[in-house]
Amino acid sequence: MSHHQQTPEGKDPELWDIAQSRVDFKDHLLTYIIVNGFFWALWFFTDHHIEESGQFPWPVWSMLGWGIWLLFDFAEAYLFSHANSADHEYQQLKNKQ
Repeated sequence: MSHHQQTPEGKDPELWDIAQSRVDFKDHLLTYIIVNGFFWALWFFTDHHIEESGQFPWPVWSMLGWGIWLLFDFAEAYLFSHANSADHEYQQLKNKQ
């Protein structure tokens, strides 16, 4: 899913990959906030915000679907960044020998 740049000379490839994942997540989060903010404003300033009781406003569905993807993006950037590295897995296996 990542489309990271090549590691600049002199930089640790694993740390560079983690940094790129975090920058990607922050970019995606900002886009999520701006686009969904626009959707909520569109919903609020049109007559569609007066809906039958019991129905969710339609921007909820965008936030929910996109939000799930954003959680995976967050997990890749901050929680599992080392686990995704083949080098890291190789080192763990090598250390067990």
